Amino acid sequence: MPQAQQVPSPTGCKVVVIGAGIGGLTAASLLAHRGYQVKIFEQAQIPGGCASTFKRRGFTFDVGATQVAGLEPGGIHHRIFTELGIDLPAASPCDPACAVFLPGEDRPISVWRDPDQWKAERQRQFPGSERFWQLMADLFEVNWAFQSRDPVIPPRSPWDVWQAVQALRPATLKTVPHIFSTVGQTLRAFGLGHDHRLKTFLDLQLKLYSQVDAEETALLYAATALGVSQHPQGLSHLYGSMQVLSDCLVEALKKSAGELYLGHSVQSIQKKDDANLPFKVQGHDTKENEWIEAADHVVANVTVQNLVDLLGKAAPASYQKRVQGLPTASGAFVVYLGVAAEAIPDDCPPHLQFLYDADGPIAENNSLFVSVSRPGDGRATDGQATIIASTFTDPDQWEQTDDYEGLKEKYAEDAIANLSQYFTLNANTIIHQEAGTPRTFERFTARQKGIVGGIGQRVPNFGPFGFSTRTPIKGLWLVGDSTHPGEGTAGVSYSALTAVKQIQAMS
Repeated sequence: MPQAQQVPSPTGCKVVVIGAGIGGLTAASLLAHRGYQVKIFEQAQIPGGCASTFKRRGFTFDVGATQVAGLEPGGIHHRIFTELGIDLPAASPCDPACAVFLPGEDRPISVWRDPDQWKAERQRQFPGSERFWQLMADLFEVNWAFQSRDPVIPPRSPWDVWQAVQALRPATLKTVPHIFSTVGQTLRAFGLGHDHRLKTFLDLQLKLYSQVDAEETALLYAATALGVSQHPQGLSHLYGSMQVLSDCLVEALKKSAGELYLGHSVQSIQKKDDANLPFKVQGHDTKENEWIEAADHVVANVTVQNLVDLLGKAAPASYQKRVQGLPTASGAFVVYLGVAAEAIPDDCPPHLQFLYDADGPIAENNSLFVSVSRPGDGRATDGQATIIASTFTDPDQWEQTDDYEGLKEKYAEDAIANLSQYFTLNANTIIHQEAGTPRTFERFTARQKGIVGGIGQRVPNFGPFGFSTRTPIKGLWLVGDSTHPGEGTAGVSYSALTAVKQIQAMS
């Protein structure tokens, strides 16, 4: 059992946390451990948000997130769990982190955990591109060292600026010439602009992390997203399910006398600057009973779009305008399959990505990210397995369609037809099947339009130009994938740690 670090306790400071996703649970458990009076309100009946799970007919399905970064010594989850005095969940490394199949190719591009093995793989797959990959590796090393010193990015106060300045080193200057660059621009600078195969691979991988393709993704963000898969970092596959991560944080929260209220939806955030407890958070429970909670600080683990809705007219005009000006975010269509083990090919990696020829009935389904359970990992009984396949989709079409069930069925049929090119999927091997759409995600996570993955990491919205955990309203904090460093359990946990540091600096 890790030894909990002792942190000075504030006196009587009350914090309300909205949303029990990983970002909200991390912020709540850290604040409770550091002596704050914390209450967290979650509209769903289980914690975890997009990293939660559900069970069907003996199968356990991860709702959204299926990989975890930051479990290694010094990684964000390792650091947080050590402070909280709880054990990390059992996990195995993802190696390869992903196997990417391009159209018409039987042999995948394997993103290996070992840096030398990955270097040999990319040199074989993309000859003549090593200068580009070396730049990405160099930028990753600098970025990672900078991030490990816990800068506040983007800074929104003198204290934030000082935290960022303290994290700077001479090596950080290597990133300056690339701050406004995209991956697409850099490929052209290296004479790789016409390498369609390389760009296709980068489009597929970056879309998972940045929500946009290589042409638009900020280079510095891409360097971190593409480099985190290699040792000594790396991605991990949790035993049991992704739910164990939130279960551990709930345990830590309760151990420090924090309170978690499930089935409690938040309807509004109000603030009066002259009040003793300036914030009033109002909502209702599953029986429509209204409740109001007062607080010194509010931590919102919601999308920035949801935050503006919760504030209503109290949202600062400039903040609201910026949110309204964001490009349309993506939703996800997900197929959840419980199958017989014989549906899975031998030596199948736990995570795969497929790009099919663009002549299918639904173009969006031509790219699928797939997670496959491993024997004994707790997601299926002996002789069975789970397959989770997702594709990005326009959330507006799911709101506007006149035939929701028909559209859902067409997407599912097309996805399974594509998956059947690799897996053995038929009436004998498919035991359970269901699908999730942006409507599903909106219903269970309350994210506006069911959007997933945060804000597209284009240059105007990444890192120093992104949304801060410190909002324009004093004492109101935003955590989750709308803030730096973006999506994933590691990213939202880092944003939570940043907000906790900022709150503590004000106390």
